[in-house]
Amino acid sequence: MSKVRWGILSTAAIGIYKVIPAMQQGKHCEIVGIASRELAKAQAAAQRLGIPKAYGSYEALLADPDIEAVYIPLPNHLHVPWSLRALEAGKHVLCEKPIGLSVSEAEQLLEAAHKHPHLKVMEAFMYRHHPQWRKAKQLVDEGRIGELRTIQTFFSYYNVDPDNIRNRADIGGGGLMDIGCYCISLSRFIFDAEPQRVVGIVEYDPVFGTDRLTSGTMDFGRGTSTWTCSTQLVPYQRVNIFGTTGRVEIEIPFNAPSDRPCKMWHERNGAIEEIVLPICDQYTIQGDLFSLAVLQDTPVPTPLEDAVANMKVIEAILRSSERGMWVEV
Repeated sequence: MSKVRWGILSTAAIGIYKVIPAMQQGKHCEIVGIASRELAKAQAAAQRLGIPKAYGSYEALLADPDIEAVYIPLPNHLHVPWSLRALEAGKHVLCEKPIGLSVSEAEQLLEAAHKHPHLKVMEAFMYRHHPQWRKAKQLVDEGRIGELRTIQTFFSYYNVDPDNIRNRADIGGGGLMDIGCYCISLSRFIFDAEPQRVVGIVEYDPVFGTDRLTSGTMDFGRGTSTWTCSTQLVPYQRVNIFGTTGRVEIEIPFNAPSDRPCKMWHERNGAIEEIVLPICDQYTIQGDLFSLAVLQDTPVPTPLEDAVANMKVIEAILRSSERGMWVEV
């Protein structure tokens, strides 16, 4: 099959070190250009990664008719503005999470996407495409843990660099936007439903103004999800999915390594089975699945409506923390 010709908007580290090399290994992705606001940065990245074209502005990349789709790993506050410009330029869009800074922004992008039905738009929640999550979903859906009742999630890292975009409140930094969004997304994915109400507790860094320790509880009616995320704790991540007769535990649920097998455990009726997943790269899988949707003109794996729904829960958690009470989503 043919390949989709991709352009990359920015020389962000996640793109340079993770996503671009992974997409270059895909069957259906061809990275043909990368842009920076500084041409020298784009040229250095292009040389490092073997990308044919380098652009000194995002506008120049979007104006190139040779580019069919763009991957956007810009800071959070630029996700929607440049996704909109990419659509206007006739490009398919794979944009990093979170899709925007607010429900209003996310809905603005959804509305624009509806005006360009021939173009694909997706939020880049790469974890969902990893086989370990497909397996977890299968085990739950097949009743292999009994009745799904609750999910517990923890996701943290330690970062006090004042120049890091994750510590800048004015551009959408903070733990909830950066990693709490995963805790929310996976719960909605596994329950295959939206929470009816949520309660959140948010602690803010007194200097950065960003949330550094956030905990949430989500009520799905038939069960709950409880989670904590932090930008100033020992790095750790783990997910436990509990049912009436069993559970599923995922060892490295989000930053799944691409150089070794991933492990998960399925406990049922007192017996624990260790499940070892084949080595794979979730960024490669994501790029190929999105490219296939473009090539075959089929729906993207995760519709943009899902990104809007996730942002609604994020906003509800923040409202709950401000009010000190449960709030409806």
